[in-house]
Amino acid sequence: MRHKRSIPNRGFRVADQIQRDLAELIRGLKDPRVGMVTISAVEVTPDYAHAKVHFSVLVGDVEATGQALNEAAGFLRNGLFKRLQIHTVPTLHFHYDRTTERAVAMNALIREANAQRAADADDEQ
Repeated sequence: MRHKRSIPNRGFRVADQIQRDLAELIRGLKDPRVGMVTISAVEVTPDYAHAKVHFSVLVGDVEATGQALNEAAGFLRNGLFKRLQIHTVPTLHFHYDRTTERAVAMNALIREANAQRAADADDEQ
């Protein structure tokens, strides 16, 4: 019998494999709405029934890309069936990941604050 602690690790391994395989499968999509997509994370439910796929878009419209990915979810899931060595391949749910967007905005605020600080220091001299 397997040790119970190996089960969560298996979930992480499956999610990691899904992330890698999906990245390849998405590159093969012919849909013009899907631009340069990065899969940032995959969360799989314990029963492997569903996977929340977090993506970001380097080039392309976020809304159109999300719609295209969710429309292609069945096709992508079939591609995963052929690649994964598990009995249940999860239903895919794509969600836009705003982490990169937030990081860019935060960096802009930091640059602005540093520029203001430098301008204030120059005024004091």
